[in-house]
Amino acid sequence: MSRLVIVSNRVAVPGESRAGGLAVALRAALAETGGLWFGWSGKIDPDRSGFVREQSEGNIRYVTMDLSRRDHEDYYNGFANRTLWPLLHFRMDLVDYSRETYAGYLRVNALFAEKLAPLLADDDIVWVHDYHLIPLAKLLREKGVRARLGFFLHVPMPSSDLLAALPDHRRLFEGLSQYDLVGFQTDRDLERFQDYVRLFGGGRVVEPGVLEAPGGRRLRAGAFPISIDTAHIARQAEAAVGKASVKRLQASLANRALAIGVDRLDYSKGLPERFRAFERFLKRHPQHVGRLTFLQIAPVSRGEVAEYRSLRNELEQLAGHINGSHAEPDWTPVRYVNRNYPHPTLTGFYRLAQVGLVTPLRDGMNLVAKEFVASQNPDDPGVLVLSTFAGAARELDAALLVNPFDIDGVADAIARALLMPRAERRERWLAMMKKLLAHDITHWRRSFLDALRDAERQFDFDPLIVAPRWNGSSRSISAARTM
Repeated sequence: MSRLVIVSNRVAVPGESRAGGLAVALRAALAETGGLWFGWSGKIDPDRSGFVREQSEGNIRYVTMDLSRRDHEDYYNGFANRTLWPLLHFRMDLVDYSRETYAGYLRVNALFAEKLAPLLADDDIVWVHDYHLIPLAKLLREKGVRARLGFFLHVPMPSSDLLAALPDHRRLFEGLSQYDLVGFQTDRDLERFQDYVRLFGGGRVVEPGVLEAPGGRRLRAGAFPISIDTAHIARQAEAAVGKASVKRLQASLANRALAIGVDRLDYSKGLPERFRAFERFLKRHPQHVGRLTFLQIAPVSRGEVAEYRSLRNELEQLAGHINGSHAEPDWTPVRYVNRNYPHPTLTGFYRLAQVGLVTPLRDGMNLVAKEFVASQNPDDPGVLVLSTFAGAARELDAALLVNPFDIDGVADAIARALLMPRAERRERWLAMMKKLLAHDITHWRRSFLDALRDAERQFDFDPLIVAPRWNGSSRSISAARTM
């Protein structure tokens, strides 16, 4: 069986505490055949950008490289997170484009290719992750890499008009044509990308899931919704109710209901709108005043960026305003916390909650929604209030689906969740849980990798010719999209 090579901006090296469910799933995929995980070390070395570090565990090699401060600023803090992140989340008003940071983004991708290419064999399966590394396939092909290359975009794909507003957009997104398979979170993301290729990218849609780039090269594309380790999280949440931190939270509620939101502090998550919706709930449904506590956990991310500092200040002001206007001596409506909690503890918090609030303005998937469902007590589950603009809404359609921009609608959904009969709550939960058990994170990674392995050799590559020659089938991969 071919060796698997995973490439991502960061690498979850052995013993690293930050490794989450995705890292566990990718390690499991690597362990099946033996493999290599390549990416940035997380270290900044002012003098040695590209300095390579290596370690092994079992049959997995972890190869990482350092970046200089300038490379990190231009590539990561600059083009990736100040240009691509807002663009891909439909926020053109926040896009900060400069030729300097774009050049840095291409420079670091070239550095990835330079260090990775000598490690690859022709029969490898290479799986590249996320918007940080869009140009990598083209750069690897230019170095003669013949391996199958797959790419998965974890964030949303915006409308073609927005993509076309990015300066030099064709040069950037043509890089995707050098992958053999491009994966998206939802069918809607796939449709948007096909629209872009057809309307602005200079290519054409041969058939759904098969695209032809301007140079004639064809690639496959499909929807592969990412998921969670459903059964593990269910067991973890059940065990977590005995944890001291979970018991303290339960005791502090004094028999009041709990609504919970857990999000990285980011403008895509719709947190100010959520806070305003909760205040509107208190005003529109006064019978619930004093009976529901809203806990929002929002660890700080990218705190050095002005937009994120502004968001944090806004949320602190909103929480203070709501509590100042509605609190009682023995009840604080909003508990707003900027810290991380261990994942098992979070699943215990989810299990305590009667309402899960997952209301992003735009999200590729949102695994918190899936984890909330998996963490519930099957006999007395809570209710998920879910934004229609989260990718998870396509699968979790038994949640209470809301428009996060409709403050009154979200407020009324919170009230409906609190009043929902147990029989209806169990029916909705069971419908969602069945999907999550069938389509867990193992199913996600296997469906993508099976589709990539099935991709026929699409070209005879001559290292002296940059453009590959199409030589394969145009069969759609729709059969691989079973979720």
